[in-house]
Amino acid sequence: MSNDYKHDQIRDHEYDGIQEFDNKLPNWWLWILYGSIVFSVFYWMFLHTFSVGDTIDEQYANEMQEASEAQLAAMAEGGPTNESLMLMASMDDRVADGRKLFETYCVVCHNDQGQGNIGPNLTDEYWLHGGAPTDILDTIVNGVVDKGMAAWGGQLGPTRTQTVAAYVLTLRNTNVPGKEPQGELYRPEVEVDGSVEGDASR
Repeated sequence: MSNDYKHDQIRDHEYDGIQEFDNKLPNWWLWILYGSIVFSVFYWMFLHTFSVGDTIDEQYANEMQEASEAQLAAMAEGGPTNESLMLMASMDDRVADGRKLFETYCVVCHNDQGQGNIGPNLTDEYWLHGGAPTDILDTIVNGVVDKGMAAWGGQLGPTRTQTVAAYVLTLRNTNVPGKEPQGELYRPEVEVDGSVEGDASR
């Protein structure tokens, strides 16, 4: 380009009666553009290629996990409640741990998806011993001797039995085809944001 380049020079073409100047972009704007391009390359490699850091979504998930753990710890002082068990059921790591325990101890009687075998179907709306979270936990802990349900409280302990109960809560109302419904219909009146209010079992 020649050194006698003139600023505010009107270009020959026009669009809808609008003409434009043929001016160079400011240097500060160009440096920001080039810097952003270089930054984006390193950013992509850092987060997505080598997975060195956490993405914004991962940071958010971690913060939510920490908040849930703190809330759960505060709830634990009064013992397990419907709300604390529902909170566990919303926490991915607790549900994953509960699934592993379920696969180890429960699939023989309830099948791999909870659809029932010797034991009842855990995926429908009907429950033999109550469908509220604390009812499910009580059944796991104390068992039902006359039905052949073992009492797992002594073997698994309080933390792991609550984790299994949290996983079972994620199976509830998934309606996997399997054993026919048994027991009484249970529908919580309100179940929002990890809490259960009311019991509409009948």
